[in-house]
Amino acid sequence: MGILIDSSIFIHAERSGADMSAYVRGREEEEIFISVISASELLHGAHRAGASGIKAKRLAFVEGVLSGIPLLGIDLATARSHARLWADLSRRGRMIGAHDSWLAATCLTHGLRLATSNVREFKRVPGLELEEWK
Repeated sequence: MGILIDSSIFIHAERSGADMSAYVRGREEEEIFISVISASELLHGAHRAGASGIKAKRLAFVEGVLSGIPLLGIDLATARSHARLWADLSRRGRMIGAHDSWLAATCLTHGLRLATSNVREFKRVPGLELEEWK
């Protein structure tokens, strides 16, 4: 089973200088991905930076991430999964953030675990396998 890494992990790593390799060491047989949703979130954060120096530093970090980890896009199977998940969570009054629901649907569609620091919200998704990375 592969892993989809949530943007919360990359944001923490960029801000703290944390070494993410400790989480993946010894797991070379597992595929690791980032969603286009997380890519957009990371790029958005970089573009929102006020000072040009901070913006350049963030963009360099994000581009490094994007060049080193395969991206997963949104296909029809993921859209179908997302629609079912969205309807189910809405019906149960257990909605999660719009971007998070796309990440969950991506994991469910592709049989991936989600690495996140936001376990509390993602626990609402039935069948989603989680790994909490801090």
